[in-house]
Amino acid sequence: MIPVIYGCQGLTLGADEREFFSKAQPMGFILFERNCQNPEQVKALITDLKSCLHHTDVPILIDQEGGRVVRLKPPFWKSRPAAKSFTSAKDVYENAKDMAIELAELGITVNCAPCADLLIEGADGIIGDRAFNNDPAIVTEYSLAMLKGLEDGGMTAVIKHMPGHGRAPVDSHEELPIVDTDSAILNASDFVPFKSLAKASKLAWGMTAHVIYSAIDPLNVATQSSKVISDVIRGQIGFKGFLVSDCLTMKALTGSFAEKTKLSLNAGCDAVLMCKGTIAEYEEVAMGCESVE
Repeated sequence: MIPVIYGCQGLTLGADEREFFSKAQPMGFILFERNCQNPEQVKALITDLKSCLHHTDVPILIDQEGGRVVRLKPPFWKSRPAAKSFTSAKDVYENAKDMAIELAELGITVNCAPCADLLIEGADGIIGDRAFNNDPAIVTEYSLAMLKGLEDGGMTAVIKHMPGHGRAPVDSHEELPIVDTDSAILNASDFVPFKSLAKASKLAWGMTAHVIYSAIDPLNVATQSSKVISDVIRGQIGFKGFLVSDCLTMKALTGSFAEKTKLSLNAGCDAVLMCKGTIAEYEEVAMGCESVE
């Protein structure tokens, strides 16, 4: 088994994908809107994906935050509000638990939420209304409610984007964000929700941010920084769980897919996320796993 979570192209599994997944034996898979037409189709696709693998504990991930970031939409699935629209932790909890039950019925086991980033004025809009608030205390309260709701509904949560994407001046999907904020300020604000979430669950995963924090490591994004992962995510924040990278296709990262994979795993990520690509690119990621030190 290789420490990679792959996406697939469509509503059904292609013959080339089946052949590759059967050979590579990734740890799990992630679904997107392109993979989700109706409940029966999603269940069939998940069954097909899992049939490629020899291991039985196969995580099936999805990004179902609410608002802009939803892969399951009406009419087959309930509409989910954006994080910023909530005004009570009780509502956050109830929405998250109901969402988790909906996901679990399909065979999905891991939801990439909550987004515990802060809503920072002047930052790029990629986080925006995906954040609950600009106040670390409110973000902490609501993120904890979402985490508990997901877990009570039978879902593994993924706390993102560690150690904080809220200040990013650009969209990491498109270019490299560099945050120049002093580390003491980050520790007293951006890192605060993650510290509480790290203590709240032994089951939740974490997802790294493709962001450079120049006060901590001016050369490497968090995903590929052993200093950020060891000193901040594992140290100051105290996260002890399973840590997965954000997607390797995002333009904040440079180099070949093999290089991106090797750097991320060597820095301390437990697995990498490869959401979409050609079979050749998928093979590069698998090769990168083989070269990890």
